[in-house]
Amino acid sequence: MMKALVGMGAALMSAACSTVGVRTGTEEPSYQVVSRVDDLEVRRYGDRIAAQTVVSGDDGAARNRGFQRLAGYIFGGNATRASIAMTAPVAQASAPGSEKIAMTAPVAQMPAGPDRWTIQFFMPAEYALADLPVPNDPTVQLVAVPGETFAVLRFSGVGSTGAVEAHKQTLMTQLAPGPWRAVAEPVVWFYDPPWTLPPLRRNEVAVRVEPR
Repeated sequence: MMKALVGMGAALMSAACSTVGVRTGTEEPSYQVVSRVDDLEVRRYGDRIAAQTVVSGDDGAARNRGFQRLAGYIFGGNATRASIAMTAPVAQASAPGSEKIAMTAPVAQMPAGPDRWTIQFFMPAEYALADLPVPNDPTVQLVAVPGETFAVLRFSGVGSTGAVEAHKQTLMTQLAPGPWRAVAEPVVWFYDPPWTLPPLRRNEVAVRVEPR
């Protein structure tokens, strides 16, 4: 009887979390916390694999279109029709307009020119680049992401353009007097589905750093 009650409670909790969009068991890239500076957390990420695509439009619309393309890939839109587990985060970052998609690009949504963005999903850690099936969509590419160190600032809410820009400014302001210096443009990482209640959402702005 007790086992049945425990099982029922777990099922109800899982259903409740799914309804409000709380993450349960979603894989994230592993990292080590190197240090903390005010509200910032400095993390060291190891090598990773990502799927990425370039889209046009304002940041929110581009993120949605890029998400749909990449979701198509991991949900069977590939040469072997394999399903690949969804991971978090989906990220967004700026990049020069002339820059091509590099094999070492980070997971990000990045402007690749005026209103052009690169969207990326991290692949589960069990995969090597050679193990992943080829995307059916030629606009989706698989890339190797090298180990990187990021200063990260976490925030909740819907992740609007205004909120993202404000937190990027806070990130850079808090980073400026400390022992780490930015070596790239800030990115933004989104961890939750759009139906997650805004106060429960996990968003992060991050920037690649190195010691001063």
